[in-house]
Amino acid sequence: MKSAVENLDPTRVKLSVEVPMDDLKVHMDAAYAEVAQQVNIPGFRRGKAPARIIDQRVGRPVVLERAINAAMPDLYTQAVTEADVKPLGQPDIEITAIPGVTEDEDDLKFTAVVDIRPDVTIPDLSTLTVTVDDVEVTEEDVDAAVEDLRAGFGTLVSVDRAAQEGDVLTIDMSAKVGEEEIDSVTGVSYEIGSGNMLEGMDEALTGLSEGETTTFTAPLAGGEHAGTDSEITVTATAVKERELPELDDEFAQMASEEVDTLEELRGQLREEVATRKASDQAVQARDVLLEQLEETVEFPTPNGIVEDEVHRHLEAEGRLEDDEHRDEVTEETTKVLRRQLLLDAVAEIVDPQISQDELIQYLLRMAQQSGLDPNTFISQADSSGQIPMYVAELSRNKAVALALRKAKVVDASGNDVDLSEYIGSDEEDAKAAEAAGNFIDVTDDAEEALDDPVIDVVEDDAEETDAEETDTDAPEEADED
Repeated sequence: MKSAVENLDPTRVKLSVEVPMDDLKVHMDAAYAEVAQQVNIPGFRRGKAPARIIDQRVGRPVVLERAINAAMPDLYTQAVTEADVKPLGQPDIEITAIPGVTEDEDDLKFTAVVDIRPDVTIPDLSTLTVTVDDVEVTEEDVDAAVEDLRAGFGTLVSVDRAAQEGDVLTIDMSAKVGEEEIDSVTGVSYEIGSGNMLEGMDEALTGLSEGETTTFTAPLAGGEHAGTDSEITVTATAVKERELPELDDEFAQMASEEVDTLEELRGQLREEVATRKASDQAVQARDVLLEQLEETVEFPTPNGIVEDEVHRHLEAEGRLEDDEHRDEVTEETTKVLRRQLLLDAVAEIVDPQISQDELIQYLLRMAQQSGLDPNTFISQADSSGQIPMYVAELSRNKAVALALRKAKVVDASGNDVDLSEYIGSDEEDAKAAEAAGNFIDVTDDAEEALDDPVIDVVEDDAEETDAEETDTDAPEEADED
């Protein structure tokens, strides 16, 4: 095989490949055997017709088509490997010459245009400094934690007055667009001030008493009319206030079996708040590190991949002509792709090792999030070829943690921050590796499955075909082999 690479742009190449006919012999033999099993040729038992008879009766182009389509995934993989390029997505393959079909050509020739991974140069991670917020627990933080805990032990009591912030109302609600009622619900609970339902809901319900109705206009949050202004009619069927327990030692003992006094409870909550803020530091450190890399590392975007993904997304939504939505999807798709490419480059440096156990645990979490039975989820992921995608995502997540281990993490006061409790340590990984023993190869394969045939040189294939009885050199007696 001979191949040449032409750079069309920083993230797209064109491979020109020449394959000697001898390299196709195995696939040609298999194609002849396949066609022979599918055609009826007088004088020969099924599967026994020689190649020259198949060429006469069915046509050599049929055999070439099958052989080339069967060989193309391996030929393409070999070409990108020899060219030392890292493809992204499916290649656009064009056959330019076929031996015996294209005049004066003895070799199979094809071109493959494909988007490739850009060169992403990651700076020395040990030179990076990541600054996170101080872990400072104030009395206000503890007071808020106490009130949250107290609210969990509160009881709702009906009141005969106008609703105010913090009250929980039971409401009936309907929504109309124009004269058409598009949705209605009854007996829904809503806390004034939560702001988690519709824009303007808090203002509309404030001052409403039991049995009263009000109307306001708000954009709908979901469904086919999402974003459309709708006339909302809401009736309060009950107004309740939260009656909270007294803040005393009795409440402290009810809230926690580990304390006897309110002061001890506050101490326990202070520790919990500190732990939560330390965990928040780890999340913040991850985000800050990614932001630093995204702002400082420059590389071209594979726009062909972005355009293909945007087209698939809009086509699935039936919004191909929506230019405004196209811009939004393009921006988000570009952001996601660039972050993936950045993290893949980080992963090449820190070399995250993904064990089988880690992958299984990750898939179990994904199954739980999707609401599917774990066995069903994993089976579907395997049959649809999505497992490599999950391995890649797991690798990227782990790569960030490994990168944070190399970077210097400090708080706003300049103190070193130890995140090992949340991102692990090299020593822990070494022990886990020794215990696990089996790891998944996370390296990127050049091969991309070619789902569709790359050529169609004849209109009809040979499946279940009765060959014509004219122009034959078939012997008079059937082959007895």
